Amino acid sequence: MRSFIVGVGMTKFEKPETRDWQYWDMAREAGTAALTDAGIPYSRVEQVPVGYCFQPSTAGQRATYELGLTGVPVYNVNNNCATGSSALMLARQLVEGGAADCVLALGFEKMARGALGGGAEGAGDFKTSPVARHYGIMAAGHGFEMSPPTAQIFGNAAREHMDRYGTTEVQLAAVAAKNHRHSSQNPNAQFQDVYTVDEILAAKTIHRPLTKLQCSPTSDGAAAALVVSERFVAEHALADRAVEIAAQAMTTDTEESFSSGSCIDVVGRPMSRAAARQVYETSGLGIEDVDVVELHDCFSINELLTYEALGMCEEGASGKLVESGATTYGGRWVVNPSGGLISKGHPLGATGLAQAAELVWQLRGEAGARQVAGARVGLAHNIGLGGAAVVTLLRR
Repeated sequence: MRSFIVGVGMTKFEKPETRDWQYWDMAREAGTAALTDAGIPYSRVEQVPVGYCFQPSTAGQRATYELGLTGVPVYNVNNNCATGSSALMLARQLVEGGAADCVLALGFEKMARGALGGGAEGAGDFKTSPVARHYGIMAAGHGFEMSPPTAQIFGNAAREHMDRYGTTEVQLAAVAAKNHRHSSQNPNAQFQDVYTVDEILAAKTIHRPLTKLQCSPTSDGAAAALVVSERFVAEHALADRAVEIAAQAMTTDTEESFSSGSCIDVVGRPMSRAAARQVYETSGLGIEDVDVVELHDCFSINELLTYEALGMCEEGASGKLVESGATTYGGRWVVNPSGGLISKGHPLGATGLAQAAELVWQLRGEAGARQVAGARVGLAHNIGLGGAAVVTLLRR
């Protein structure tokens, strides 16, 4: 059975405490936008998977009550930074499995200012943290410093990539420069400033070689997608709004993630590669068929690692790929036209669904000044340490 996204919505992503709102206010705004986009009332929604990381248990119910008190099942989803795409995957599975014809995937986050600490993706208690094994691999090879733990593990992955393949700090900064430039055309982005490579390199160092402008910020925000069956599309005359979920896969860590002792593997390149492979095999499409990509650039190095995992270039060649201009307007692909996590923002529970929203707008030709000309196939990549990697292929 096929599944389609017929409505998407998101709030503006903002620095925490910028706006006086609660997580349920964000959810109402994004959820209402998705329903309005589809022209479908909440009363037609049969199930609701809701993603978040920092709110209390059953926050999903409190959030969806803002949309209607219909008594439908609500599932609370937490998969670190891959939470939003995990909610989308549950929605797709419910539709394709025949359990429902209309499912709303919703994600939100109300975060604290500053770097992530011991909560989602943080080190926490080194002995009991869900990611203790990941940070243990890092500590064995690089030690453990006082900088934010996620910046450390990705920064150390960047150092390994530089040592192994000759990747340069300029190439890492080029990722951030591209995404900041893209976000200047996105009114929903947390940041809309354009920076040169030199300005990015001159910014405060968070964990060498990563500077502040190469790191995704903490953010408040929400996003939503309405996933429906082919029958629902036909019955409600939604063909002009529908974007097909052509394939989707989630993978978790395998022995490969840890056996090498490399931070490159610990932060998820093997997971991402496996998920991409499954999606290509299921859909019959390859990266050569993709026009636009929204990927998980939590740090500039992760965009480079993901180029390699998705098959956009050979292993180790990602620095040269971004430097060539192949991943921006006028190149082979446009990667993160929204500005990505680095500049659009990263409210963990909303990120994966915001990626889906951007791709739906791109494939419908509704992305305005950041529209990718002729886009027909889009790929989303969302990853969380601990670990989960979700790759979604959308087709118009």
